[in-house]
Amino acid sequence: MSKLRRPAAGGYGGTGGGARGGARGGARGNVLRGVEYASSPLLASKTPPWRSKLLVAFVGASFCVLLGRAVYVQIIDAPFFLRQGEARYARTLELPASRGRILDRNGLILAASVPVPSLWAIPKDMDSDPAVRAQLAKSLGFKPKELEARIGESQNFVWLRRQVDEQLAAQVLAHKFKGVHQVREYKRQYPEGEAAAHVVGFTNIEDRGQEGVELAFQDELLGHVGSRRVIKDRLGRVVEDIGDSTAPEDGEDIALSIDSKVQFFAYQRVRDAVIENKAKAGSVVVLDARTGEVLALANYPSYKPDDRRNLSGAQLRNRALTDIFEPGSTMKPFIAGWAMESGRVTPETPIQTAPGRLTIGGSTISDAHPHGVLTVAQVIQKSSNVGTVKLAMQMQPREMWELFSAVGFGQRPQIDFPGAVTGRLRPYKSWRPIEQATMSYGYGLSASLFQLARAYTVFAHDGELLPSSIQKLPEAPQGAERDGTQGVMQTAGVRVLSPKTARAVREMLFMVTQAGGTAPKAQTMGYTVGGKTGTAYKQEGKSYSQKKYRAWFVGMSPAMDPRIVVAVMVDEPTAGKYFGGDVAAPVFSAVVQQTLRTLGVPPDLEVKPQIVSHPLPAEEESF
Repeated sequence: MSKLRRPAAGGYGGTGGGARGGARGGARGNVLRGVEYASSPLLASKTPPWRSKLLVAFVGASFCVLLGRAVYVQIIDAPFFLRQGEARYARTLELPASRGRILDRNGLILAASVPVPSLWAIPKDMDSDPAVRAQLAKSLGFKPKELEARIGESQNFVWLRRQVDEQLAAQVLAHKFKGVHQVREYKRQYPEGEAAAHVVGFTNIEDRGQEGVELAFQDELLGHVGSRRVIKDRLGRVVEDIGDSTAPEDGEDIALSIDSKVQFFAYQRVRDAVIENKAKAGSVVVLDARTGEVLALANYPSYKPDDRRNLSGAQLRNRALTDIFEPGSTMKPFIAGWAMESGRVTPETPIQTAPGRLTIGGSTISDAHPHGVLTVAQVIQKSSNVGTVKLAMQMQPREMWELFSAVGFGQRPQIDFPGAVTGRLRPYKSWRPIEQATMSYGYGLSASLFQLARAYTVFAHDGELLPSSIQKLPEAPQGAERDGTQGVMQTAGVRVLSPKTARAVREMLFMVTQAGGTAPKAQTMGYTVGGKTGTAYKQEGKSYSQKKYRAWFVGMSPAMDPRIVVAVMVDEPTAGKYFGGDVAAPVFSAVVQQTLRTLGVPPDLEVKPQIVSHPLPAEEESF
């Protein structure tokens, strides 16, 4: 086997080629080591001066921008940036104020706020497991789709259920659902329920008044919320208090003139009358005959203020203040009173009413049946249309208009209560003779039951029309005096009739409740009463329905020294009776007896146990 030979020095090119390569490599090394940095061809050319100045200017401008931004952030608009920074971690919590209470005249609670739990959630923190959400929906009383729709409204905050009972809140929180929290809110409670619903009204979920006293005295009841500055973490938990807190100011308590016992009994009686007579609705107003204060204002149908599901407009209407009607025969005492006041007649002046009919301008006015000659007192007792018209036609239209205006008809009652209506009283210059005649017995003008009750304070308070008040009067107003036996404040009103005339009318009203009058059923055990019945056809469009009636009774007790004025209205009785003496007078009787006993008024009649098998017959009323 032949042995490979090692190539000669200098590689494949021989010794000469190797020598030349070595010489070139050594020469290059010597040249690089010999070149100086300053003689580099890159640095040999001069840099233009503007380039360096531009660089310096750019650096300087940058510093100026940064300095300006720092001045803007730290000095000029510092409050804005502080607020933005604080908004990332600080929160202002509202400290709710308790809404003021509504009290009756004796300090009993008609409306009050109590703390209750409300449930809310942060949807982005909630468990997305469908089974967990279905369980949450079941606990809240929702369907799963309802819960999903609710939490889809926002990712940061949604209400789940507001103002729930303690048991439901405890059941939901016991499951420890992620993102579900509880807060305390105030909820309104109404102890008297349906009986006082139209007086106190109600609030909405935000605790703002919507009806009744809750609406009328919203500003006083509301109060002022407080505030508290805190730092919260991402889960909404309070970490630290910062700054000063402002304490909430609770709303004022409102003391009403309403007596809750009188209110409850009045509501019961009108409710029973509506049901018994198969009527559409009914109302009762009770006024203090010496101060004008409202002791009761009840309507049926009614509603529960703290449970308004399926609430209808018929239930919501405060009919005593909002519904107007033609007052019918209840206007007759005003005509008789003014005829006596103007000196035209006396209570014993005879009036010829035969043959029970009177024609004016082609229209015939009739009595229920002929009476012949009646005194002025008997005209009121027997409710004669013909006798009343003959008294009225002796007057000028302006006289009647001024009389009706003086007792409050055609004017909105000055009472702190929403919804009170004006009624209708046309200017006297447009009256035709037949219209003047019909207005004397209550057709052609309209008023609310509250207006009618207040108008009768003219007779009860010796000829003065009293101002009305839904609030308890704290002290006697100017011109008031006190009764020595009862300690009852006597309020001065607007003089309409003389005391002598007012007392004469009271005697006529007393006769209405006796044998031969239209309302013996208004009599009350232990107390004398006086008042006037009213029955009228209901107007439908431009004509009157011959099958629909309103029945009412307005009166006072005790008859000769009145302590209260009571007005009762029953709308559309359909059980066979429709006269005010048959339908409304019994309600008046029951309310008067209970109210006077509640007020501690001593009886002015001797109370004797007796069994009455045949009630006194009532005179058929003309209407």
